[in-house]
Amino acid sequence: MLPSKVIHNKAGRCVPLLLAALIFAGCSGQGPQAPTVNVQGTATGTSDSYLQQMQQSSDDNKVDWQLLAIRALLNEGKIPQASDQLANLPQQLNDVQHQESLLLQAQLKVMQKDAAGAAQLLQQIDAASLSKEQQARYYQLQIAGSQGLTQLRAYIAQEPLLSSPADKQKNIDATWLALSQMTPEQANGLVINADENTLQGWLDLLNVYKANVSDPTMLKAGISDWQTRYPNNPAAKMLPTALSQVQNFQQSSTGKIALLLPLSGQAQIFAKAIQKGFDDARNGALAQPAAQPQAAAASTAPVDANTATPVDANAVPAAASPATDSAAAQPAAQNSDSAAQPAVQNGSVAQTAPPSSSAQVQVYDTSSQPIDQVLAQAQKDGATLVVGPLLKSNVERLAALQTPLNILALNEPETVQNHPNLCYFALSPEDEARDAAHHMWDQGKRSPLLLVPRSSLGDRVSKAFAAEWQQLGGATVLQQQFGSQGELKQGINSGAGLRLTGTPIVAQPQQPQGVTIAGLTIPAPQADTPAAGDGSVDSLYVVATQDEMALIKPSLSMRVSSRNMAQIYASSRSYQAGSGPDYRLEMEGVQFSDIPLLSGANPSLMQQAAKNFNNDYSQVRLYAMGVDAWTLANHFNEVRQLPGFRLQGETGNLSATQDCVINRKLVWSQYRQGQIVPAS
Repeated sequence: MLPSKVIHNKAGRCVPLLLAALIFAGCSGQGPQAPTVNVQGTATGTSDSYLQQMQQSSDDNKVDWQLLAIRALLNEGKIPQASDQLANLPQQLNDVQHQESLLLQAQLKVMQKDAAGAAQLLQQIDAASLSKEQQARYYQLQIAGSQGLTQLRAYIAQEPLLSSPADKQKNIDATWLALSQMTPEQANGLVINADENTLQGWLDLLNVYKANVSDPTMLKAGISDWQTRYPNNPAAKMLPTALSQVQNFQQSSTGKIALLLPLSGQAQIFAKAIQKGFDDARNGALAQPAAQPQAAAASTAPVDANTATPVDANAVPAAASPATDSAAAQPAAQNSDSAAQPAVQNGSVAQTAPPSSSAQVQVYDTSSQPIDQVLAQAQKDGATLVVGPLLKSNVERLAALQTPLNILALNEPETVQNHPNLCYFALSPEDEARDAAHHMWDQGKRSPLLLVPRSSLGDRVSKAFAAEWQQLGGATVLQQQFGSQGELKQGINSGAGLRLTGTPIVAQPQQPQGVTIAGLTIPAPQADTPAAGDGSVDSLYVVATQDEMALIKPSLSMRVSSRNMAQIYASSRSYQAGSGPDYRLEMEGVQFSDIPLLSGANPSLMQQAAKNFNNDYSQVRLYAMGVDAWTLANHFNEVRQLPGFRLQGETGNLSATQDCVINRKLVWSQYRQGQIVPAS
């Protein structure tokens, strides 16, 4: 038997060896750590990484990795690959996997623009069994595949599920956008439940905005009062971005205005007309009470945006002769004043700016020195606001100039860039064509044909109309070009007339941006414009002078019976001073657009302007532009910062796009039994 001391020493030597063996045994038993997988959580990896994990996994996690890969493929816009992986999912899935697969199938349907299919899949999902992250995606899919009340409810349900402040702000901004884009009929037609307090709060906020949008001070107070009444509404805690700008709104200073115009050279005559309108408005010409609308007695040829010259003239226009036919001076609407009223769908309309004797206006000649030097001099002279320049070449250069001055440019560049201190106000044939697209769409027309001159003007008008039409949801627009008056006369003499046929217009409307909220990215759908249909035409938009129109209308009648004749719409080029009763009778049923001043909205101002310019109504149109430039200058910050802000101007009902391009809603009139009445 060994001594106890020997035994103790041996045991002492064995203990460290045993511990080391146990430690190594434990390490070798764990092996490499496999990455965790959770289909109910976020998916931040790439599709390639998830597919690799799927291939390397041989256990139950393989399906989970496949589901994550499908989600990543969809978020990356790889629709065919995602569709293949969905088709290869096993038939047997547990409840969690099945719910996730339904979400992914619904996302695929949304991206394929199959809203009905997505809705059917979403109805099969038990939202209560989803994780918080999955619920946020579920409601995002509901938002993408629905409209109106269903969409609003999905936005509201999604908001408390979002943890990121950025995602919450996107949700609130999107909710406000969906609300503010509703027509009054749509908003008033919403029927909500008594317990939908959040939705009721949103609707009240919309009403506050509409009632006060023309008065920033009242709008500020209204929003603050609303926040007090609805303290728990998400928008009360985090205002929509568009409304948060209202809280920081400050009236633009008009203490000293720099008016930039070409006071020499070919464009001088147009600059003088704008300057006259600007000065008259500043001195109180707009203080006259508006009377009932009268029929215009003027040519309203649009101004070419490239040269600031009328598009139907090669040089300075000759003075138009005054209207001598008594019928042309009769009221356009004896029983209705709709021709002079602005068409307002959302928000109130601010009136034209009052006169201001305190505002100083200094005119700078842009013909004498480069535009950057003119702006520098205006800033040095203490200008707080710039109106102009007029020529397109100078406007194109504004985006590259660094200036703190607010600028209301009197033209529009080919490519508009969004600058916080820059707005664009232009009178152009393209502007009129876009308004025509809206007017015809609102009247239920869906298959238009454009009849335009074979020239750069015709190309520009066609592209502007087609792009706006497709933005409204319309199909491809057809166009037909015509040549000289001689060609039109030849068509009549030969009995050929004009056929209602055309070729598609290639236009690229602006595409919406993709949306990413709560880890779910729904890319913007690619342009997939529907075809024009079976070739039938239900409306014509004609860009022609009065002389051309006098040949086009009978040419159409030669090929199409009056019973089958499509509704004809015409630009302001077709309406000129002194049109006699024969012309008005020949144009029976034709609708045409015009600016309010030339449509009789303000007869006293029209009389004053006509006298000043010897009845040269192309000059009167530029005069009206000068009048509205004064009003826009006095409301520059409202136009720039308050979405939905509108002004009732002499060139139209004015509003601004997100890039602060001023849009004009024109007045539409119609020939009826030799008279001119508001378009029905």
